[in-house]
Amino acid sequence: MDKNGPKHKMCRRVGAPLCGRPNCPSNKRPYPPGQHGRGRKRISEYQTRLLEKQKLRHIYGVNEKQMRRYYERANQSRAVTGEEMIRQLETRLDTVCLRLGLALTTSQARQLVSHGHVAIDGRRNDVPSAQVKPGQTITLSSQARNFIFVREALEVTPEPPVYLYRNKEEVSGVLSRHPERDEIPLPVTLDERLIVEFYS
Repeated sequence: MDKNGPKHKMCRRVGAPLCGRPNCPSNKRPYPPGQHGRGRKRISEYQTRLLEKQKLRHIYGVNEKQMRRYYERANQSRAVTGEEMIRQLETRLDTVCLRLGLALTTSQARQLVSHGHVAIDGRRNDVPSAQVKPGQTITLSSQARNFIFVREALEVTPEPPVYLYRNKEEVSGVLSRHPERDEIPLPVTLDERLIVEFYS
């Protein structure tokens, strides 16, 4: 059960393909669903911040409780809060699997992890939100390597971002280092400072 509701509803609401797919309905209809969707409404500052937060939540498929936890953890670090928040989301195990091209969507990547098909440094890990540390190797179970969607993902996905190394033959990858903010391939533009303002 997808806790974020229908997949493209949020994409339509923000008028951008948050799912990252070229066939997203928001590309054809970049306005909210419903009969008043096309009406031009002025958006308050609160709504602007809320929308940025909802965008980020939807991209990584996390719930509100998790999102607040990421904010609090980032806020306690010495790094820039908004950037650190995205960095933590980007180094979740399910996101790393997605970026490595082991799955086509976040939900597929999450399923791989939660069904016990992913290992970090040889140790099975079934927690999608587990943080991958620089230098750690991600591998799939022998069964998962033959899943049709995994083979398809490896064929059609581009090379992973520069902070990741992928070995297609062995169906594995390594997080070489922490990502810089401008290296993270978000499907839409995002102003994380507004998200920090929303929570602070």
